Amino acid sequence: MAISNNMKFRIQTLIDITETGARRQDNDKRAYKQQANFQTLLQTIGIRVNPYYENSPGFEELSIGKIGFGDKYKGKHKVWTFNFYIEYEGGLDINMLTSDFDLIPIILGLEETIKADKALFRTSGSETNILFSVVD
Repeated sequence: MAISNNMKFRIQTLIDITETGARRQDNDKRAYKQQANFQTLLQTIGIRVNPYYENSPGFEELSIGKIGFGDKYKGKHKVWTFNFYIEYEGGLDINMLTSDFDLIPIILGLEETIKADKALFRTSGSETNILFSVVD
């Protein structure tokens, strides 16, 4: 499938969504929990569309003041970025993602650098920890 004809999205989050491929029977509990967060991300997108991607989420330490995360988080933090695409335009938009992801349970205490009060994706307010954009 040619990517150029599809609608592309970017997710940026302060939550560890590392794709490890780990399974429950593996001895690495951290890697399993990271994979669980990644699966939660894919399943939440998959409520409406089939997401396709070429690269696993990656992270970098960024000054997050002007990115758009909640006011609670300041300074430099690890930000995971995940790019995906869907087959047809109109199947998904930023408002749908924002609504679908708000208050979805996640696992904390992995490699993230924020101190979140609740183990949830938050898409608005002072504790916003996940952002969505369309990529040209």
